[in-house]
Amino acid sequence: MDIGNPIIENMANPRELERMFRKDPEGFKKAFSDAWRQNPDSQVLAVWHERLYFQETAGTNKAPWLRKDFLIMGLLAILAGVSTRILLHFAEQQAIAPINLVFGIIPFIAAYFLYNNTPKKNILYALASLFLISGFYLNMLPLEHKDSIILAYLHLPIFLWVLLGLAFTGNEYPKGSTRLAYLKFNGEFCILYASMAISGMLLTALTMQLFRFVGMDIEQFYFKNVVVFGAAALAVVASYLVSRNLKLAKNIAPYIAKIFSPLVLATLLVYLITVIWVGKNPLLDRNFLLAFNGILLSVLAIIIFSIIESGADETRNISDYINFALIVLALAIDSVALSAIVFRLSSYGISPNRLAVLGVNILIWANLIWIMISYMRFLKNKTGLSTIQDAVTKYLPVYGLWAAFVTFTFPLIF
Repeated sequence: MDIGNPIIENMANPRELERMFRKDPEGFKKAFSDAWRQNPDSQVLAVWHERLYFQETAGTNKAPWLRKDFLIMGLLAILAGVSTRILLHFAEQQAIAPINLVFGIIPFIAAYFLYNNTPKKNILYALASLFLISGFYLNMLPLEHKDSIILAYLHLPIFLWVLLGLAFTGNEYPKGSTRLAYLKFNGEFCILYASMAISGMLLTALTMQLFRFVGMDIEQFYFKNVVVFGAAALAVVASYLVSRNLKLAKNIAPYIAKIFSPLVLATLLVYLITVIWVGKNPLLDRNFLLAFNGILLSVLAIIIFSIIESGADETRNISDYINFALIVLALAIDSVALSAIVFRLSSYGISPNRLAVLGVNILIWANLIWIMISYMRFLKNKTGLSTIQDAVTKYLPVYGLWAAFVTFTFPLIF
């Protein structure tokens, strides 16, 4: 036995083997080959051999582009691109509202999820019916720029996003862990999509310039027939890559959460101090109130993203205290926004916009209270991280119900 091989020396110490692998994966593999050759009967090394050199037996002879799931993804991506281009044509003719473009993307991502994780028939029928009803109802609304109709347009994507979550979770939609996986998917999807979109923009700029060199301006044609098609198809491709456990987004997402949380906290503290210093009043300034609500939604997104990227780590660290401070800050912002909305309702009366903003702020306020109490208990070692994650995942259907209420009732009420 070669005592100079660190893997052989630590065969009885799993923790040290794991530490060695994480520190230098390539060096570990080289040392492992020699250790495995000398100890072919070791159960410990047999496990490591499978971990290092495991290959799927099913479909290994097929090239990646010939696998069924890849072909399905490609077909759905093409259909999404074509559908979005057709919908854009009708939107330009003012035959339909531009918000219809979401039906060129979300249903096809949902179809890929349903193919990957076939649910029970009642879920399948419910999803198909709700997508059809939403599309039919949306196009029954008059093409007018009334507040109630604009609110329906703004809330429809939220409702469809919740339906997409139902397609993602399938039969396991009641489970908090599955809903958490959907939220993680969204974070990783955004990172990956943005990365690929930036590459696409660079390619677009290069293509435009190349055609300008030969005296041709293809900007309008290229945007309508390539950029629109590519943006829609890319959404399906990104969904496929994330669901295939692409490591790029998964490795970057936790770092983004940890970097942006303290930056957002510091920026907001400076901003709020400045607002107080200059005497800006959200009770009287409508545009400032809208900006305040935009800040609130951004902070809520950062909080949720930070929580879901905490993983299963139960140890308390500085990131948790930063998240808790962000939650308290978001509650303060929401409380100011709520008081401003109530003031405007009492002063100027009820309108669709004021009622919609009031409802959203009440929902967010209640959710933040739940998250804050759960986080407080977590920081006091009374509960685990799952309690905080439950406060996020179990509340998601409430946002979907509110979005459905605004979308389907406001145009009728107002």
